[in-house]
Amino acid sequence: MPLMFGFATQRRQMLDAELERLVAEMPQLGMMRMWVIGDLAMGRVTAESLLDLVLIQETDELWQRRADFWNVHLRPRVGTRFSVFTSEEFDEFGDSDPLLITAATEGELVYG
Repeated sequence: MPLMFGFATQRRQMLDAELERLVAEMPQLGMMRMWVIGDLAMGRVTAESLLDLVLIQETDELWQRRADFWNVHLRPRVGTRFSVFTSEEFDEFGDSDPLLITAATEGELVYG
């Protein structure tokens, strides 16, 4: 397999552009706060990096189904993982849930 130079840079540009699009569209759909975590937040983007997001949204959906809403309404253009919590869950589990701890300590707050 040939080695491709510069693809991580191109991937970062794609992730940044998609993040900008999502930040513009998501508040009108009910997103209250959002953090970027993972490779993009840590500055370690590779050709396989996803746009990894933790967000706060008021919803009655089961935790396992919440990302479906965002995938259906936004149709992400790059690999995107949505981890959705309510504000009540954020307050209750902010000190114990690994994703919320990661968002608070390593993530980048991009909205809210």
